[in-house]
Amino acid sequence: MTPPDRPTPPLRAVRMAAKCPVCSKPVAAEYRPFCSKRCAHIDLGRWLKEGYRVETDETPMDEESGGRGPTGQER
Repeated sequence: MTPPDRPTPPLRAVRMAAKCPVCSKPVAAEYRPFCSKRCAHIDLGRWLKEGYRVETDETPMDEESGGRGPTGQER
């Protein structure tokens, strides 16, 4: 293999503009990953009101079992 006659130009990094997860507007560095304080507060409110859920295979603990799982073992 012979070296090329001309040097290869360096590749430019392409930056994707981040979007706010609440309203999809461009992100402001001060409130990253949100566009504004308002959207940050909306997201916090969703977390506090349990609007977001994380999927799991576990079954909820039964209050009658005293905090024990379905097999009777303490969690």
